[in-house]
Amino acid sequence: MLIILLGPPGAGKGTQAELLAAKYQLLHIATGDILRSAVNKGSPLGKKAREFMDKGQLVPGEIVVQAVFEKLEELSDIPGVLFDGFPRTLEQANYLERALKQRGTGIDRAIYIEVPEEELVTRLTGRRVCRECASSYHLKFNQPKVRNVCDRCGGELFQRDDDTLKTVTERLEVFKQQTAPVVDYYRELGLLTVVNGNTEISQVFNQISAALDQR
Repeated sequence: MLIILLGPPGAGKGTQAELLAAKYQLLHIATGDILRSAVNKGSPLGKKAREFMDKGQLVPGEIVVQAVFEKLEELSDIPGVLFDGFPRTLEQANYLERALKQRGTGIDRAIYIEVPEEELVTRLTGRRVCRECASSYHLKFNQPKVRNVCDRCGGELFQRDDDTLKTVTERLEVFKQQTAPVVDYYRELGLLTVVNGNTEISQVFNQISAALDQR
C-alpha cells in the first residue's frame, strides 16, 4: 500500500499520519526528516541537498525522490508506505511517479485533508511554547491553567516567529502556489480522496480509514 497524505499547514497531517501508520502498519515517511538525516550523514545525496537547504531553497524533486528511495532500500518487509506531505510540487510528483513505475508499482490513494483557511490561521497562530521546557499549548485548544505560564515548570509562554500571522499567511500562500496543483494532479488521475479536516481527530481518521478500506 502506497499512500500520500496532503494538506495545508495546520491541517493535522502529522497526527493522522501517526494513527494511520499504526493501523495499517505503514512506514511513515516525512521527507524533511529524511533530508536532514542524509545531510547529517554527509552522504553524497545529503551534500547535494544541503547546498539548497543552506540557501533556503526548495530541494529539487529528483534529489528528494532519490533520498526517499535510498531510505526505503535500507529497510525490508515493509507492508506499505505513507508519504506525509510529499510530494510538495508537481515536479516532485512527476519524479515520484516515474521512480515508482520503474519499480513496477504506483500510488494507491492520495488523501487531502481540507480545512478552511480561517481555521488554519487560528490553529497556527494560537500556539504558545514554554521558554524553559518547550512544552506546547494553544490559546483555543490547549490553554494553560494560568495565562502565559507553563503548567509544567512555570516558565513563560511565547509565540514562535514561525507562528506569527505574517509567517503563517506566507506559509499558506506557498502551499497554494506549490502544493495545491499536486492535489489537482492526483484528482485528475482518479486517486484523490478529500476529507473534512475541520472536525474531531477521530472523525478525520475514520474518514481516511473508510477511503483506504474501500481502495
